[in-house]
Amino acid sequence: MELDLQDIPRVKNITKEDFIKHYFKPQKPVVIERFIEDWPAYKKWNLDYIKSVAGDKTVPLYDDRPVHHEDGFNEPHAKMKMADYINLLKREPTKFRIFLWNVLKEVPQLQKDYSYPDFGLKLMKGLPMLFFGGENSHTFMHYDIDLANIFHFHFNGKKLCILFDQNQNKYLYKIPHSLITREDIDFSNPDLEQWPALKKAKGYRTELNHGEVLYMPEGYWHYMKYLTPGFSMSLRAIARRPKNLGKAIYNIIIMRHFDTMMRKLKGQKWIDWKNNKAFTNTQKSLG
Repeated sequence: MELDLQDIPRVKNITKEDFIKHYFKPQKPVVIERFIEDWPAYKKWNLDYIKSVAGDKTVPLYDDRPVHHEDGFNEPHAKMKMADYINLLKREPTKFRIFLWNVLKEVPQLQKDYSYPDFGLKLMKGLPMLFFGGENSHTFMHYDIDLANIFHFHFNGKKLCILFDQNQNKYLYKIPHSLITREDIDFSNPDLEQWPALKKAKGYRTELNHGEVLYMPEGYWHYMKYLTPGFSMSLRAIARRPKNLGKAIYNIIIMRHFDTMMRKLKGQKWIDWKNNKAFTNTQKSLG
């Protein structure tokens, strides 16, 4: 038995009006296949090009090790020159990923290669972020702290994306006081005997190819797995639904700091308690 995932709808192109009506207002995901073919990035952006313009930059790297109580918030597991990292991606599979790498700040010339599309939402211009990964590397299932609307532009190769909306929380083994699910669940091939509540979760999946854009609505959970080495850029627009905006403010001002304080006070016991609660809370939903 597999997860109950429907394919994310795909369109070749879309007008602002159709996007707002069919996807933003009902908060449904969509893949837009040919939206950025006029961007210089569409032709230029591949791993070799990034290596040529950013090879000397030192980049923060993350892998899929479980959260440890001594880890700082979004603290990297390693650092490497971008040229060495891209050589590694091309040479062999690696767990190392880059996430939340601010293109504006790090390599200003890359800004000439893209524009801010008009989807009818006000995009945050200071936050275009790049994400890189090696073959079979993946993110944990998570949602973003600010519950933003996310436009995810993929480059170089193929990437598996699995999404759930916030209504599925009770089936996902969500970690309390956190933005992730249990890290020992492989969402690309989950053991449904070990995690039976996942059988009830209803989600979405797609495989993104070079130049395609995935719209992820506010607060959607997302799991990303690089089927080949590649990278993506995210642009975001602030959450518009009052409930999501409230959650975002709570996450940023209270939840994140409370979790950091508890890690300092309780150490690994806090992480273990949260993992156990994720299991018992979710099992209750099975009734």
